[in-house]
Amino acid sequence: MNTLFEPWSPDFVANPYPAYQGLRAGGRVHWFEPTRQWLVPHHADVSALLRDRRLGRTYLHRFTHEEFGRTPPPPEHEPFHTLNDNGLLDLEAPDHTRIRRLVTKAFTPRTVAALEPTVRRLAAGLVADLKREGGGDLLADVAEPLPVAVIAEMLGIPESDRYLLRPWSADICGMYELNPSEETAGKAVTASLEFSAYLRELIAERRRRPGDDLISALIAVYEEGEESEESGDGGLEGSGGTGAGGSSAVRLSEQEMISTCVLLLNAGHEATVNTTANGWWTLFRHPGQLAALRADHSLLPTAVEELMRYDTPLQLFERWVLDDIEIDGTRIPRGSELALLFGSANRDPQRFDRPEELDLSRKDNPHVTFGAGIHFCLGAPLARVELTTVFGELLREAPTLRMVGEPEWKPGYVIRGVHELRVEL
Repeated sequence: MNTLFEPWSPDFVANPYPAYQGLRAGGRVHWFEPTRQWLVPHHADVSALLRDRRLGRTYLHRFTHEEFGRTPPPPEHEPFHTLNDNGLLDLEAPDHTRIRRLVTKAFTPRTVAALEPTVRRLAAGLVADLKREGGGDLLADVAEPLPVAVIAEMLGIPESDRYLLRPWSADICGMYELNPSEETAGKAVTASLEFSAYLRELIAERRRRPGDDLISALIAVYEEGEESEESGDGGLEGSGGTGAGGSSAVRLSEQEMISTCVLLLNAGHEATVNTTANGWWTLFRHPGQLAALRADHSLLPTAVEELMRYDTPLQLFERWVLDDIEIDGTRIPRGSELALLFGSANRDPQRFDRPEELDLSRKDNPHVTFGAGIHFCLGAPLARVELTTVFGELLREAPTLRMVGEPEWKPGYVIRGVHELRVEL
């Protein structure tokens, strides 16, 4: 069955869904030798394993590379791993719990609601520019600039520097693909060094002149944690939180600050960019559903969820097996790696009615696009605001929007999207 899974094939990347049908029909778990991973294609298994504490995004909180039967990464890749391994996505408790508790303060319903006017203003400006030009590349002209600008504004990154962010992010995210090449690793290392150096300078500047931004808030946590260590009190969490372990529960190192900011940018816009472009490509191929949405904008909330289900931008999410597990009678030993197939899970007929059909009014829609468990996407509420806003703005201001030519898919499979989406009004 694993011959169906061809993540380096352009044809597979362009449309992996027929292969997923075959994988689901063939069983609950499949060994894939080229990446030495177990493929998991069913919704029930993916959903359960995302919450299973016998799995982890890392194993280094419990084992060395050697103890886990893994080869350490090459020393020349160290800058990437230092940056990546200190971010929320690749940490487990207790570090994950400590950092997520602090960063969650930036994504409360109140703070996300406060960002809505900014999102509306930015989306309106981008769509107005597209309209004035009579069309263009929906990906580069609208989908990319919006989430980058929102996250950059949250972090307090000056507007003049924001052009740097997307290329750094793209090069770093190349390492999340399956079996990345040495060229990809080299680009990721360079981007990691440059992005980290930039943020160190920005953090130093915010220490001198704090602002009303997330970096300034994280600096305050960092410094309060240092003070609480000296004084022995509970710092930020001790003043009303539930953090156990005294000051260690609130401290945030500078490297964790840098890694958190990079993760927020990468995760905070990669998914939104591709959901916007992939979503419009999906709508253009389903003219009846697009017409229904244009006629009734109240469908937007369910439409956004359905577009994320139908063609998720994150097709695969990896987890390490920390303790032996069993899936459908197959023993998966400690040291193994699972590849949870989000794109397949989101079209599993055992969980979704008519899963291959696009239904923008779908109510029962427990897609796994944002993950689940402790690694559920922190920015999901903000992503939903961005997506609903930009789709709504395009529906209102560009009601005759249409696609020009077929898009070409980028070679990446894990984070899957098109090179461009040419449109005209």
